[in-house]
Amino acid sequence: MSDDLGLFEDPDARDDRPRSGRRRKRKTALWVVVALVLAVGGFGAYYGYQTLSGIGSYEDFPGAGDTDVVVEVKDGDLVSSIATTLQQSGVVASARAFTEAGKDDARVTAIQPGFYLMKTKMSGTAAVTRMVDPKTKVVPLEIKGGNVLHDITAIDGKTTKGILSMMSDASCVELDGAKKCVTTQELRTAAETADPAALGIPEWARADVAKAPKEHRLEGLIVPGKYSVKPGASAPDILKAVIQTSATRLQGYGIPSGTKDTGFRPYEVLVIASLVEKEGLEKDFGKVSEVIYNRLKISQILQFDSTVNYGLDRPTITTSDEDRQKSGPYNTYSSPGLPPTPIGSPSQAALKAAITPEKGDLLYFVVCQKDGTSCFSTNLTDHEKLVAKAHAEGVF
Repeated sequence: MSDDLGLFEDPDARDDRPRSGRRRKRKTALWVVVALVLAVGGFGAYYGYQTLSGIGSYEDFPGAGDTDVVVEVKDGDLVSSIATTLQQSGVVASARAFTEAGKDDARVTAIQPGFYLMKTKMSGTAAVTRMVDPKTKVVPLEIKGGNVLHDITAIDGKTTKGILSMMSDASCVELDGAKKCVTTQELRTAAETADPAALGIPEWARADVAKAPKEHRLEGLIVPGKYSVKPGASAPDILKAVIQTSATRLQGYGIPSGTKDTGFRPYEVLVIASLVEKEGLEKDFGKVSEVIYNRLKISQILQFDSTVNYGLDRPTITTSDEDRQKSGPYNTYSSPGLPPTPIGSPSQAALKAAITPEKGDLLYFVVCQKDGTSCFSTNLTDHEKLVAKAHAEGVF
C-alpha cells in the first residue's frame, strides 16, 4: 500500500535522508490530518446549529390541501407532538412545516384535545390556519347529570335525546362531501350485545353488568362531562373510548377505591348516586343519600318515583297509583332494595354524596318548594304533614 505521507513508515527502516527532513515531513502530514478533522467537525457543528436554530430548508406542500382526513390531538400533546401527528397523517410534508408556520401564533399553543377535520397535503401555513379555526374541531359529546341511555318522549310528544342518540350525533362527519354517522341503532346493538370487557367496562362493574337487563346494562357508566368521539369509528370502538374515559373519571371521584367503608359494592354505590342525582337538588344530595342508606339498613323499601318512571321511560316527576302498582325491578314501591342498574348518569357531587352520606336518622323527604328543594323528616307522621303542606301550596 502506498504511504506517500509517511504515516505508516517503519521507524527502523533504513533511510538515507537526513533525520531532520524526515521529522519535518511527518509533522506536516499530522497537521494535514488535524486540519481535516477540524474541518469536518466544524461542518457538523454548523449543520447541527442550523437544525437546532431552525435555519435551513424543510419539506412543505404548496397548497391548501387535497382530501379530508380526521386527526386527533391527545391530552397533553405539545405543539411538536401535534406537528408529528399531522405529518404522520399526511397533512403536512414535515413537522417543521407546521411548527415554523405557527411559531409566532399564540393560538397554536392553545389547541385543545379532540378530533380535527383537516386535509392531506396542506402547506404548513394552511394547516396552522385550519387547525386554529374553531369550526375545524369536531364538536365533542357532552353528558349532563341525570342523562339516560335511551330517548325519552314526554306526554306532549317532545323527545329528549338519550346518550346513545347524542353519541350518534357526535359521530357524524362530512368527508369529501359525504356525511357519515354511526346510527343510534348500531350503538344500541353494541351496547346490548358486545362483550363487557371489549367495551372497556371496568372489572369492578362487569359481574353486575352481566346480570343487568341488556337494554340498561351500560346505564350510569358514562358520567357527566365532555367526550371526544372519533368520526368514522365503529359503534363498539366509540362506546369503548367513551366508557374508558368515564372509568378514569370515576376513579378520580372515588369509584371503586372510596367505597370500601360504605358497606356496598362499587356498582351499588353507582346505583345509589344515580338515585341521589334524580331525587333532589345538589344542595340536598347529602341528606337524600342519608335517607337511602338508612332505609336500606332497616330493609325499608325506597318508594322512589324516579325509579318507577325510569322503568316506564317517562320524564315525569310524580307517579300515579296505577304506575306504582305495576310490577318490575325498577318499581321500588314493590321491589325491595336497589334497582338492578343506575337510573341515569350520576354527577361528581352525587357520587360524593353516595360515598359519604350525611349522618343522622332521616328516613323521609318530599319536594316542598317550587324550586325543587326537599324537606326531610325522621318519622312518617312529620313526613305526612310536610306532604300535605306541599300539596296545599301547589308544589306538586
